[in-house]
Amino acid sequence: MIINSNKLGLDKLGIRNFDNICYNLSSKALVEDIVNNGEGVVGMRGAAMVDTGIYTGRSPKDKYIVDEPNSEKKIWWGGVNKKISENIFDSLFEQVIDFYNKDSDSRIYVFDGHAGADPKYCLNVRILAKKAWQAHFVRNMFISIKIDEPSKFDPGFTIINASDIKNDRFKELGMNSETFIIFHLAKKIAIIGGTEYGGEMKKGIFSVLHYLLPQKGVLSMHCSANVQDNMQNPAIFFGLSGTGKTTLSTDPNRPLIGDDEHGWSDDGVFNFEGGCYAKVINLNPDEEPDIYNAIRTEALLENVVFNKDTLEIDFSDGSKTENTRVSYPIEHIDNSLANRGLPSMAGHPEKIIFLTCDAYGVLPPVAKLTPEQAMYHFISGYTAKVAGTELGIKEPTATFSPCFGGPFLTLHPFEYAKLLKEKMKKFSVFVYLVNTGWVGNSAQSGAKRFSLPKTRKILSAILNGTIENSKFIKDTYFGFNIPEQLDNLNPEVLNPNYAWKDINQYHFSAKMLVKKFQENYKHYDLGDKKILNAGPKIPL
Repeated sequence: MIINSNKLGLDKLGIRNFDNICYNLSSKALVEDIVNNGEGVVGMRGAAMVDTGIYTGRSPKDKYIVDEPNSEKKIWWGGVNKKISENIFDSLFEQVIDFYNKDSDSRIYVFDGHAGADPKYCLNVRILAKKAWQAHFVRNMFISIKIDEPSKFDPGFTIINASDIKNDRFKELGMNSETFIIFHLAKKIAIIGGTEYGGEMKKGIFSVLHYLLPQKGVLSMHCSANVQDNMQNPAIFFGLSGTGKTTLSTDPNRPLIGDDEHGWSDDGVFNFEGGCYAKVINLNPDEEPDIYNAIRTEALLENVVFNKDTLEIDFSDGSKTENTRVSYPIEHIDNSLANRGLPSMAGHPEKIIFLTCDAYGVLPPVAKLTPEQAMYHFISGYTAKVAGTELGIKEPTATFSPCFGGPFLTLHPFEYAKLLKEKMKKFSVFVYLVNTGWVGNSAQSGAKRFSLPKTRKILSAILNGTIENSKFIKDTYFGFNIPEQLDNLNPEVLNPNYAWKDINQYHFSAKMLVKKFQENYKHYDLGDKKILNAGPKIPL
């Protein structure tokens, strides 16, 4: 629909009385504009393909939060959340609005929808963009709703995307670069300039929910989630990139709730999003059929390399970026609640799985955690990057991201960990650590990664509860419980102490990893001795 800007209340933002506001356009209409505006082309099975310019990923050094009285004492200030003054925000906000007002003939795209499938806790989001593909992206990623009277929509948070403008005064203002992503939590507005990357809008709203929901007793989580066919036994999967979070939560026998962002209230688990945003570098239809098949009409591909004559995509080509992406409505996943016409919600999880890819080969394939251990490992958010996965990485490198989503946290990690512990206790939830990396040797040794079929067998035992029939033995360094036997997996597979042929190398590697955990935890320790004591230790 094309409507007047004042009807949406955009005049309150300073946007002039325009009659060319493209409001909640359909995917079809947006794709037409993408082509007509010269923003991209239509390719594989009707999916649009666009280029996001020089920024092909998030720009965390250019993200700021306004230092204002309402939120100042709540924010976890530091490298993730950098302070910026009201005056600087006001100056750049004026520049953004001037950009929107300067060309009366150009279109302004407005998306109104929800973040959060649970009506009790959903956030009304409004996104303004000057590019049709950015409007297409947010239409995919957030939850579309039918709005009979647009003037009555009350935005809970507004993002104004002015990706074409730059902050030429950044040095004078003490900022990192010409690019800026600035959140004013009191005014419920964010402004974006200098970067076209769509993920800034998606993760921007995620950061806002990380601020709002915990204050209502809702745990906001960077995780995937699925549930049994009968809507019983929901499960949550935490894990950083490369741990198998998307792969393992996609299960032919368990409908997907969501693949990336969720909330956990006293009523259960709910997806924040209306879509998925998947990496497609080296996408193989045999290994990841769900993502491959989701690339069709209504999907939006970013930065993929394709033949200009045939439009055929080369998914193996990372010359533009290794972070090639596709966004699509979640109902494109056949085995999802959304595909069944159901809200992306379920009851309380019975199992929580922390996924890690341990390239050092120290952690067991599976371990059961106490509540305190769960808090420690949740705050730690450990995995290990493997040589060759990123430029400059020559050997296994430990990576820690608090709550498995550090770049998006607005409160101190301890706040989310406390909520996790409370909900685990209240709803009797078991937490397991699953290592999808190496066991019995390091990645550097040339040994193969722990097999996916064995990991799926372990997950099946966790989800059906049969793992609880096992006898457990305490891990020497990490203190958590390892099953002695699981189906046909024996101690030589399940226990690193037995899996390593070179026991001296095992002890050396284990002690090294323990020290890395201990050093990392110093950044987040608030003096809770129970949690600290639940962490790994080097035996005396």
